[in-house]
Amino acid sequence: MNKDRIQGSVEQAKGKVKEVAGKVTGDAKLETEGKTQRTAGKIQNAVGGFKDAVKKTVND
Repeated sequence: MNKDRIQGSVEQAKGKVKEVAGKVTGDAKLETEGKTQRTAGKIQNAVGGFKDAVKKTVND
């Protein structure tokens, strides 16, 4: 597990918190920021997974 996967998971969690906070407070901008941050975290996590797969393939 590389740093991209870890950071991606962290970003997803932070985005979820923002999204929920935005829904609770009725702040559409904060909710949108949270959704965007979650998506960016998912992409970063996927990139990390790809890097892990390539690294494993090269090392095998």
